Amino acid sequence: MLASVALAHGVTGSDQTFLEQNAGRNLIVFAYLGAKHMVTGYDHLLFLFGVVFFLYRMRDVGIYVTLFAIGHSVTLLAGVLGGWHVNAYLIDAIIGLSVVYKALDNLGAYKRWFGVQPDTKAAVLIFGLFHGLGLATKLQDFALSKDGLVSNMLAFNVGVEIGQLLALAGILIAMAFWRRSSNFHRHAFAANTVLMIAGFVLIGYQLTGYFIS
Repeated sequence: MLASVALAHGVTGSDQTFLEQNAGRNLIVFAYLGAKHMVTGYDHLLFLFGVVFFLYRMRDVGIYVTLFAIGHSVTLLAGVLGGWHVNAYLIDAIIGLSVVYKALDNLGAYKRWFGVQPDTKAAVLIFGLFHGLGLATKLQDFALSKDGLVSNMLAFNVGVEIGQLLALAGILIAMAFWRRSSNFHRHAFAANTVLMIAGFVLIGYQLTGYFIS
């Protein structure tokens, strides 16, 4: 189960070995690992998929992705460099909740249930904070060398943002082709329902780990 949690954040066994054995500055490798984290982190990709699902203008995509990147960067750096200690299972459960939230938002559930539409930009920023903290908790499990830690973490964060752009490009290209289909809006309900279920699975998995660990 611990291995699966690590995989959710794109930290494989070989990456962990490198991180723990590294001493001194190694900016390129840390940037690569950061990019790999984002591209292979399915929890982040599910959330980003939900965020851009109904965004058609690149300006809007840029605003939301920037808000997510700011939140993710702040808690990633503050968590590792500041030594914030939180339970990884609970943080990852909240990350699963972010996926559920966005799927319900795309389905128009809040307006229909409560008559109020939450501030979507604020929600993306807040959940971005939890996504960054989720990775920070995983990195704190490793015996990271203090030598060059600040510069390495900055490089890692740059890599995360590069990876986010690469992942987002792939998502947007796929979405562009899908939106050309006459069945897109009919399939949108089913797609977001599956997205919501995936979020609930992530929540259940992490809470199970929390209570049996």
